[in-house]
Amino acid sequence: MTNTQLPKDKQPAIRVAAMPKDTNSGGSIFGGWIMSQVDIAGSIPALERAKGRIATVGAKSFEFHEAVYVGDLISCYAEIIKTGYTSITVKVEVYAERNPANKQIVKVTEAELTYVALDENRKPRKLPELDEK
Repeated sequence: MTNTQLPKDKQPAIRVAAMPKDTNSGGSIFGGWIMSQVDIAGSIPALERAKGRIATVGAKSFEFHEAVYVGDLISCYAEIIKTGYTSITVKVEVYAERNPANKQIVKVTEAELTYVALDENRKPRKLPELDEK
């Protein structure tokens, strides 16, 4: 197990502890639970960029590098890597902090998801212009 560090120049979109109810039949955390956390984390910068309703339209990639275990504290880091006319692509990296007495940090998952901005009728809409500062 490689001991790594959390990104120092970024804040996590979300942090959550893996609980016993989230385990699969093999005793580790169910991959679908991690996918859900990744989607939530990815939606945060997408919502901010779209300035309104969005929907997840796809996952270009989803890689599980290490298992997540009960008690692990996961941190999901999300950043927009591309925008289109209506779409926003977000990269999410997930790190697990485990063994508090002798802390280990492991990159467990990374994914690339695409969201689309929606109008009041839940139809794709043009992304607003970026605010100039």
